[in-house]
Amino acid sequence: MVAEQLVPRGVDDPRVLEAMSIVPRHLFVDPALSSHAYQDSSLPIGEGQTISQPYMVAKMSQLLELKGDERVLEIGTGCGYQTAVLSRLCRRVYTVERIESLHERARQNLRRARHANVMLKCGDGMLGWEEYAPFDAIIVTAGGFASDVWMEQLRDGGVLLFPEGQDRAHRLVRRKKSGEEIIEEQFDMCTFVPLLEGVNHR
Repeated sequence: MVAEQLVPRGVDDPRVLEAMSIVPRHLFVDPALSSHAYQDSSLPIGEGQTISQPYMVAKMSQLLELKGDERVLEIGTGCGYQTAVLSRLCRRVYTVERIESLHERARQNLRRARHANVMLKCGDGMLGWEEYAPFDAIIVTAGGFASDVWMEQLRDGGVLLFPEGQDRAHRLVRRKKSGEEIIEEQFDMCTFVPLLEGVNHR
């Protein structure tokens, strides 16, 4: 996966490549799909959600430019795979999932894969996680438009990375908070499940 899908497409951060090679992706997909776990494609994880393709997980992880001592907020835990990769790259991950059944599944997946530096919450990701703010980085794994709260919960110098757009046509956008200024960069076109507010208890 790393040699054939990630390196040829420009993923060259050695820490990201190591994390992608270590985290057992097959533990985060349904057993019936485990034989497809390392293909370069997204896969369904239930509740209309997906686990992102390996390249997109690696690309987003690389764009955060993590050094190892950061506190990262993830909006959209899903099955916990991106969470697990991030946990190898930073000091602690705080992750919020709005669908309760996925939140519980991610908790089980992360426990099975032995990722201990993660805090999980079932809640509305549009609200961030004020209790533990400010964060060094915020990553969003659903497509839509940014909540104003996210930039408020970033420390000065922190970055927000998210797929901006609508109707499954998104572009990766990175915004860096620099005093009163926000510096924006745009990257790959991509397709993500829609970013929704509220909590789904089922």
